[in-house]
Amino acid sequence: MLLSMIAVIGGFVLLAWSADRTVLGASATARNFGISPLVIGLTIVGFGTSAPEMLVSGMAAWDGNTGLSIGNALGSNITNIALVLGVTALVVPLTVQSDTVRREIPILLAVSLFAFVLMNDGYLGRLDGALLMGGLALMLVMVVSLGLKSRNGDPLEDEYTEEMPAAMTTGRAVFWLLFGIVVMLLASRLLVWGAVNIAQAFGVSDLVIGLTIVAIGTSMPELMATLMSARKNEHDLALGNIIGSNMFNLLGVLGLPGLIAPDAFLPEVIMRDFPWMIGLTLALFVMSFGFRGPGRISRIEGGLLVAAYGAYMVMLYFSAIS
Repeated sequence: MLLSMIAVIGGFVLLAWSADRTVLGASATARNFGISPLVIGLTIVGFGTSAPEMLVSGMAAWDGNTGLSIGNALGSNITNIALVLGVTALVVPLTVQSDTVRREIPILLAVSLFAFVLMNDGYLGRLDGALLMGGLALMLVMVVSLGLKSRNGDPLEDEYTEEMPAAMTTGRAVFWLLFGIVVMLLASRLLVWGAVNIAQAFGVSDLVIGLTIVAIGTSMPELMATLMSARKNEHDLALGNIIGSNMFNLLGVLGLPGLIAPDAFLPEVIMRDFPWMIGLTLALFVMSFGFRGPGRISRIEGGLLVAAYGAYMVMLYFSAIS
C-alpha cells in the first residue's frame, strides 16, 4: 500500500512537471514558426493542461481499467468547475470580458450533452470513441476559427501574449517538447499502477478512484495555473483554460478508452456523474456568460461551487461504502 501511495504521489508530481515542460516546448516551437499567441493558447495550452488526463486515460484503458478512464474524464471536469474555479473565485472574483470565452462556454455545454447522448446506452464503444475524437478535431478547428475572428481587441489575446514563454531556440524547444512527453508517459504508467492497487486494497471501483484521487491529482496543475492567472488579473485566461481543458477531457480523454478498450461501464456514470457534470457546466454558463454585460463569478458563487463539490464527494463516499 505504501509503495502504491508513493507511486501515485510521484506520478502526480512528474505529470505536473512534464506537462509544464511539454507546453513550454510546444508553445515556443509554435511561436518560432509565427503562430499567434491566441491560437497557441486556445490549442497547445488547452491540450497541454489535459495531456496528463489523456495519458492516464490511455494507460488505464490499455490495462483494461476503462472505469478509471471514464472517472478521470468526468471527475476532472467536475473538479475543474466546482473546486478549481470555486476556490479561485473565493480568492479573486472572476470577471469575463472576452468574446472568445463567451463563445466557448456554449460549445462546452453542447459537447457535454453530445458525450452524454453517445454513452447513454451504458457502453463506450469504438464508434463512440471515433465520434468523440472526431469531435475533438472539429472543436479545434472551431475554436481556432473563433479565436482568429476575435483577435482584434479581445482581452484574451493580450493575456496569452503576456503568458508566452521567453524566447527559446527551436532546438531547445523541441527537446523540452519531446522530453516532456516521454516523462508524461512514464508518470502516467506509474500513476495508473498505484491507483489501481489502491482501489483493489480498499475494495472500491476503478470508477470511484478515477472520480476522486486521480481526478483531483490531475486537476492540481489547473488549480495552480488558474489561481496564478486570476491573481495577475488575467480572468479570461483563467476561465478559458478551464473551458478548454474540459472540452479536451470530454472528447479526448473519453474518446481514447473507447478506441483502445471498448467496454460497458457502471450505470452510476449516467445516473449520477454525468448529471452532476452537466449541471455544473450549466451553472458555469449562467454565471460566466454575462447576458447584460460582463460575466462574473463572485465569492458567493465560488462558495456555492465549492459546497457543491463537497456534496458530490460526500455522495461518492456513501455510494462507495454502501
